[in-house]
Amino acid sequence: MAAAKEAHEGVAEVSKELPSDEAIRRTEEYVLLDRDGRTHTFRSLYSGHNVARRVLVVFVRHFFCGNCQEFLRSLVDAVSPEALLQLPISTFIVVVGCGDPALIEMYADATACPFPIYTDPKGGLYDELGMVKTLALGSRPAYMRKSMTRGIVDSIGQALRSVPSGLALRSGDHRQVGGEFLFEPFEVTTPAVEEERNEVERIGEFEPERKRVSWCHRMGSTRDHAEIPEIMDVLGLEAGGEPRHWSKGRARDVRKGSGQSLAGEMGRLERGE
Repeated sequence: MAAAKEAHEGVAEVSKELPSDEAIRRTEEYVLLDRDGRTHTFRSLYSGHNVARRVLVVFVRHFFCGNCQEFLRSLVDAVSPEALLQLPISTFIVVVGCGDPALIEMYADATACPFPIYTDPKGGLYDELGMVKTLALGSRPAYMRKSMTRGIVDSIGQALRSVPSGLALRSGDHRQVGGEFLFEPFEVTTPAVEEERNEVERIGEFEPERKRVSWCHRMGSTRDHAEIPEIMDVLGLEAGGEPRHWSKGRARDVRKGSGQSLAGEMGRLERGE
């Protein structure tokens, strides 16, 4: 279990190191559940047939956490599946929680999340990737638009509505915090190579492309996801006008993650350099 130096106020100590290739290999066969309780290996989320070459895996807290729900709502407002389709290299987002899979539908509705959501109820994947357990509050991020009081009330309401189904106490470990991990290929290829790869898939000779975590951020508090502008930069997206709340805490300039994505190389590819 990953240890964290506790502080109710402030931020717990977390690693800023990228997961090693060995750590990624150890997680490949970890089993996750979808909303129907079907099993999926972790690797199948970011590698394989009909999977985008770049996949941002967002790990959230328990399914009643208003802080993470606010993050997802802000992320979805800024990064739509349609926007990702415009990138020169196929890119997608998946979300992983730690509660009962029967709560995924509620969570998707509450956040209006169009991306697939899975869960790791045992929390082994969180541990292996270096995410910690803490109740540290940390500072208020720009992606949070609701007041803390409103968020708490909404979370309690979700839990109460889950009492009849027996899920009120099955949202996940409330001390578990998450993070964001970007899986990418080792190099950018041209559109021609991408087209050839797609043709190989069609004729059934597909061999999964090797992936690495090129950028990551681990939360040090219960409201410490990376700010939306940083995620957009890492993905290679440009902001079409900055929402007013991004100015709070200079969100445009805040950088929490470690590593370097292929966004820069993708930009050069688009410019024909």
